[in-house]
Amino acid sequence: MKTFKKIIAVISVVAIIFSFAACSKNAGDNTAQTKTYKVGICNYVDDASLNQIVENIEKQLKVAGEQNNVTFDVTVENCNADASVMNQIISNFISNNVDLMVGVATPVAVAMQAATEDNKIPVVFAAVSDPVGAGLVADKDAPGANITGTSDYLNTDAIMDIIFANQPDAKNIALLYDLGQDSSKTPIENAKKYLDAKGISYKEYTGTNVTEVQQAVATIVKDKADAVFTPTDNTIMTAELSIYSDLADAGIPHYTGADSFALNGAFLGYGVDYAALGVETANMIVDILVNEKDVASEPVKFFDNGTATINTEISQKLGYNLDDVKTKIKDFCTEIKTLTTAENF
Repeated sequence: MKTFKKIIAVISVVAIIFSFAACSKNAGDNTAQTKTYKVGICNYVDDASLNQIVENIEKQLKVAGEQNNVTFDVTVENCNADASVMNQIISNFISNNVDLMVGVATPVAVAMQAATEDNKIPVVFAAVSDPVGAGLVADKDAPGANITGTSDYLNTDAIMDIIFANQPDAKNIALLYDLGQDSSKTPIENAKKYLDAKGISYKEYTGTNVTEVQQAVATIVKDKADAVFTPTDNTIMTAELSIYSDLADAGIPHYTGADSFALNGAFLGYGVDYAALGVETANMIVDILVNEKDVASEPVKFFDNGTATINTEISQKLGYNLDDVKTKIKDFCTEIKTLTTAENF
């Protein structure tokens, strides 16, 4: 009987060992099924617009990873508009063998394009206003190389229409931007063409950093401009929290090319939904890495302009009736949103 019990015990131990081995094999199989993709994101500057894009890219990649049984190992860096830091970040991404790089804003995208001419690492850009004009893609529908992405192209005529719908008697328009920002070149030129056609006076005010932008705004106030227009300019976006009260105190509404400007104190932001842009940027990353789409054939994604975002605090400070403003501009918007001043969404 003792011998029989020993045999049973030995059989039980062997069964347990095989059971563990089977579990280990299954665990190994599951691990083998999960592929990891390394993604390097470089943000150009710390501002509400671009941060919103990065946050939504990360969120959507997490969701997509779970849906596709893959892992996205995402590294996010911010060069704070410093070209040397930007190039070092990109070099680090290459050294770390990332599977794909994401350039948020035109300067980063251009630097990534130059750095990947030989290694052909796929690059997806985000918030590039004029990808063809910047030389990033040969054609918006057929990029032609290892780079594609999403654009925040601004319908300048539409925001000009909004200015004059709300202020039909405006005679002097201030154009506030950074000369070095590629995203501002085309919309500023378009704004000048629009104003020239209407016979409206305008003056350009520029700055390359917060201090210079503050000085430019002081001049705008002194010149008694009727309104200020700024496109999707990252330098002005960064300075918005430092200038909005001066413009509001002077009774000068600031019309801008993104809702994040309004969040940071501008009277009105008009343009694309940056949260949606971030999500679609992530979807392009998934298509390229997981679904093996050809980067050169992936069209640049553009978004419908049409959402006007009004800062209710500034509207009140300017003496506007919010319902009146909405009525005046509704024909030039697909949607009107409101918010109050804050630093981040």
